[in-house]
Amino acid sequence: MMTTPGNDGGRPITPQLALRVAVLGGIALVMFAIVFFRLWFLQVLSGDEYVSQANDNRVREIRIQAPRGDIVDRDGRVLVTNRQATVVQLEPGKLPADNAERKALYRRLGEVLRMDPIEISREVNRQRRILPYANVTLDVDAPRAVLNYLQERKREFPGVTIADQYLRRYPRKELAAHLVGTVGQINPDQLKQKRYKGVKQGTVIGQSGIEWQYDRYLRGTDGAQLLQVDSMGGYKGVLRRRQPVPGQNLKLSLDLSLQEVGQEAVAQAGGGQPGAFVAMDPRNGQILAMGSYPSFDPSLFAKPISEEKYKQLTSEANGSPLFDRAIGGLYPTGSTFKPITALAALEQGIITPSTVINDTGCLTVGFTEFCSPGDRGAGAVNLAAALKVSSDVYFYILGRDLNELEGQPLQKTARRLGLGRDPGIDLPGAQPGTVPDRAWRAERGRLERQCRRKRKVDSCGISDMRPWSTGDNVNLAVGQGDLQASPLQMAIAYAALANGGKVVRPHLGLSIEDSQGRLVQEIDPPSPRSVHIPEDARQAILQGLHAAASEPGGTSADVFADWPHDRYPVYGKTGTAERGAGRPDQSWYVAFVPDKSRPIVVAVTIEGGGWGATSAAPAARQILSQWYLGHKGEFIRGESHTQ
Repeated sequence: MMTTPGNDGGRPITPQLALRVAVLGGIALVMFAIVFFRLWFLQVLSGDEYVSQANDNRVREIRIQAPRGDIVDRDGRVLVTNRQATVVQLEPGKLPADNAERKALYRRLGEVLRMDPIEISREVNRQRRILPYANVTLDVDAPRAVLNYLQERKREFPGVTIADQYLRRYPRKELAAHLVGTVGQINPDQLKQKRYKGVKQGTVIGQSGIEWQYDRYLRGTDGAQLLQVDSMGGYKGVLRRRQPVPGQNLKLSLDLSLQEVGQEAVAQAGGGQPGAFVAMDPRNGQILAMGSYPSFDPSLFAKPISEEKYKQLTSEANGSPLFDRAIGGLYPTGSTFKPITALAALEQGIITPSTVINDTGCLTVGFTEFCSPGDRGAGAVNLAAALKVSSDVYFYILGRDLNELEGQPLQKTARRLGLGRDPGIDLPGAQPGTVPDRAWRAERGRLERQCRRKRKVDSCGISDMRPWSTGDNVNLAVGQGDLQASPLQMAIAYAALANGGKVVRPHLGLSIEDSQGRLVQEIDPPSPRSVHIPEDARQAILQGLHAAASEPGGTSADVFADWPHDRYPVYGKTGTAERGAGRPDQSWYVAFVPDKSRPIVVAVTIEGGGWGATSAAPAARQILSQWYLGHKGEFIRGESHTQ
């Protein structure tokens, strides 16, 4: 038996114990080797790198704002540019160390800036938590008198400094405000978004409109000032400066003269009532003008805006000036929908262009009677005549007969022409609207039942839960009921009639340019969709639309009585949509002029504007007058009995 050397009486080492000792020794050796090689790597191979990083810890980077690019119209006229503003800031490293002295400074500064000293203290603490070494901004765009006062009394205001900053300038005031949009400092939620990867806190970005859509081009690249600080973050001096790179300029398809006339015309037509308009090239979807009333001054957002002022801009009592009705306003369209009904009926063989229907003024469907305004009938009319005089009964019958066919062809035709779907414009906030059908009504009923069970109430007001009926289709055929569409969508639908079946993608951006106006990049919109429109059906509809604007008895003939139809033939349709009991009707007019060199489609709507011929059509005429005759002309109201 083997024994431990030097200890004859000791216990023998078993093979198992020897194996364990060997394993533990091996593990210890491996661990020691790992530590040794890690220390060698850090000291020998990476030493220079960590020395460099240690040096970097003594450097702080202060952002220098880059001026945003200009926004110009199709002829290079400026809508948005920049101006230099002077801001009042505090340098944290130069503030009095004594608390009492610092409070006294805040009191003196508060009197000059008209700020509460407590508010100044809170703002200093807030901004220093974000960037402890950066200057604290207290007043943006301070008046010259304030700046002079502070400069003359530097000893009384230690740590107060004056700096330059770029602010957005809007030389056209409220013109195209909803389109160009607003800017503001990036917020914490936006910092987490993928589109703002690499953007720093405090950067001014586009918050709405074109400013948001094309922000990556307009924003530019901020510069930086590298500051040296000690281990406690104290300011030691400036190391170097990197100049900012200005943003690129953006050219839009807008025509500013047309934009100005359009906004004035809608404001005048509504007499203070909210409204909107769209003017578009039907060949390619370029937006020539587009606006919403009431509007607002976007310069209010160039500086921090008060909560009170923001509430005023979003208040329904004030007309919700921030709301863009041209792309987000959804309304029943009234009789402007009738050409869509006509196309569906022609394609399905319900009628031919020569089919005559006797309009007696009313149509009974089940237990419901559908009547024209005043129960006035148009007599025996074919399709062109029905469009000319806007016969309701003619289209009531088409809606009734189309409802009996499989596939709901009326709804399908409306969606083919762009209703009930995202218009695809290069602006945020565009709404798809609603083309109601059986499935839509069933879903509304399901939501109502679900809401009642959850809340244990008799009604949630979502729907009456009845199934789709023939009467619903009758209402839809004349643009009433649950149909919801925006002026932009109606312009797209009429553009497809004008160009023979091309559903264009509306867009504002034309090109990106450098500061010298040189082309950097053209902006190509998505390709349009093509829909089949039988030419004989299209010509029958166009005949009726032209007669409505040019022949005696046409619904907008009074408005265009002295219009040069031989040179610029107008194809237009009025619309008067009910908005509910006790509310004045919605006024609509949609028209196009198929001029070879400068075609245009115009859609106008006025909330509470009444008959289409009395409000919307005169506004559209002024827009067309500016486009073709070079002046807006006289505001001419049509007869109130027309639709």
